[in-house]
Amino acid sequence: MTELLASLGARTLATLGGWGRAAFFFAGLLAAVPRSLRRFSLVVTQMHAIGNRSLLIILASGMAVGFVLALQMYYALVTYGAAESLGLVVNLSLVRELGPVVTALLFAGRAGTSLTAEIGLMKAGEQIAALELMAIDPRQRILAPRFIAGMVSMPLLAILFSAIGILGAWLVAVGLIGIDPGNFWSIQQNGVDVWRDLGNGVVKSFVFGVICSAVALYQGYETQATPEGVAYATTRTVVISSLAVLGMDFILTALMFTTPR
Repeated sequence: MTELLASLGARTLATLGGWGRAAFFFAGLLAAVPRSLRRFSLVVTQMHAIGNRSLLIILASGMAVGFVLALQMYYALVTYGAAESLGLVVNLSLVRELGPVVTALLFAGRAGTSLTAEIGLMKAGEQIAALELMAIDPRQRILAPRFIAGMVSMPLLAILFSAIGILGAWLVAVGLIGIDPGNFWSIQQNGVDVWRDLGNGVVKSFVFGVICSAVALYQGYETQATPEGVAYATTRTVVISSLAVLGMDFILTALMFTTPR
């Protein structure tokens, strides 16, 4: 019994210690953001590496989600004689939920693992230690530009995901099902609020960008400087980022959309 309690206590202390290190790391990362903006070219380079190179999978996934969403929503709405609301349902589903959430999950799987592996390999190659020996803060020079790029890229990718998803839904609804194109667009203009729907979706994607970028950078920075450690860190990045995004999505949805229009 004593050994069980001791083991439980040790694991609890280790977990709390990990949370504390993560909190201090995030605070230091935020503190390094203003200084890293002085070398904005580093941020632009990372935006290309993180955002532009994720564009293909975002657009392809958005188009596929739009196709499937239009079909599924039509089969559900036509039963109740509400097929004319297809455009509105698809739009709200994408800009409120599917756009930010699916983009964040894809971002964690593509860009998040790339960031973790890159930082982990820098640590394994002692590049981060070399920067510290030269009195260069690795948070300011290496981590903060990638963090800013992730925060900026995520909302842009989510907007593109939603836009291409709506376009894909239009192709299926008008070209395949036969919905009137004027009705498809007009009901969206009348039923979608820019600030409540689109604005809250952008806020969600920004928060998800902070979460995914911070988790990826922390896992890479704290990983063991071995190939096995880097591989394990990339796996933790996807798992932790995905769970954090899904949990935060529920919290944000409860805060944003529980009050009436």
